[in-house]
Amino acid sequence: MARATNGAGPEDGPDGGRPSRPLVDDVRARQPKAIHSALAVLEEVAARGAGVTAREISDALGMPRATTYRLINLLVQEEYLVRMPDLTGFTLGRKVVQLAHLVAPSPPPRAAREVMERLRSGIRGGVHLARYDTDRIAVVDVDDDFPLSDENRIVRDWDASAMGRLLLAERGVSATSTRSGHTLGAIVEETRRAGFARQVDELVPGFGCLAVPIRDERGRLVASVSFAAPRSRIEDPGDVLATLEAGADELGRLLV
Repeated sequence: MARATNGAGPEDGPDGGRPSRPLVDDVRARQPKAIHSALAVLEEVAARGAGVTAREISDALGMPRATTYRLINLLVQEEYLVRMPDLTGFTLGRKVVQLAHLVAPSPPPRAAREVMERLRSGIRGGVHLARYDTDRIAVVDVDDDFPLSDENRIVRDWDASAMGRLLLAERGVSATSTRSGHTLGAIVEETRRAGFARQVDELVPGFGCLAVPIRDERGRLVASVSFAAPRSRIEDPGDVLATLEAGADELGRLLV
C-alpha cells in the first residue's frame, strides 16, 4: 500500500536537500520566531487538510518561499509532516498523531457504555465505538476482550479500517490519500452504496471489520460502532449487521 513518505523532495527546498542539523539542535536567539512560524505551518496544514502544497502554505501565511521550504523540510525530517505519496503536497505526520492521542477523548456517557456492553454480550467478536471530530477519528470505547490491532494506523490511514472508511466516504476521496485515487474511489463508492463500511485483510491477515454509521438528527456522521472478527464473519455477518444497526440507532440518541 502506498504511504506518505518522509522525503520532502525537490519542491520543498531551494536545493531539494535536507537541513544539515535537526530542529531541536538549532534553537538560538532568533529561534522563538522560527518556532512560531513552524507552528503556523502545522496549523495551516491541519486547517487545509491533506495535500496542501508548500506554495499554498507560503501564500496563506504571507511567508517567504525560502523560509516556508526550510520549515517544511525541518518538519518533515522530524516527522511532524509527511509528503503525500502522489507528491502533490503534505499532510500531518506520525508525531502530530501521537500528540493528539495524548489528549484522551472524553469517554461516552454511561448510558452509551451500557449499550456497548449489551452489544458485546450478544456478539462474539470485538465491538468498538469511535467518534468523529471534523477530520479526526477518536476511539472512545474499546472492547477489552478484543483490543484494536493497530490504533495508530486506524486513526491515521482512513482506508485501513471500516471505521475509517466511513469517514472517508463521508468526506470524499480528497480528504485523505493513502492509496491511488482509483482504489479510494472504489472504497467510497462501495461504502456509500452499502450504507456501512467493510474491510478485510488490511490490518491482520484473515481478519477484518465492519462499521455502521451513527448520525445526528441532521444526518451528519458523528460516530460509528464497529465489529472485528475473522474474515468469514465479516464477509457474511448474518444477524450481526442488523444488531449493530439497531445499536447504532440507539447510540445516536445518546451521543448527540
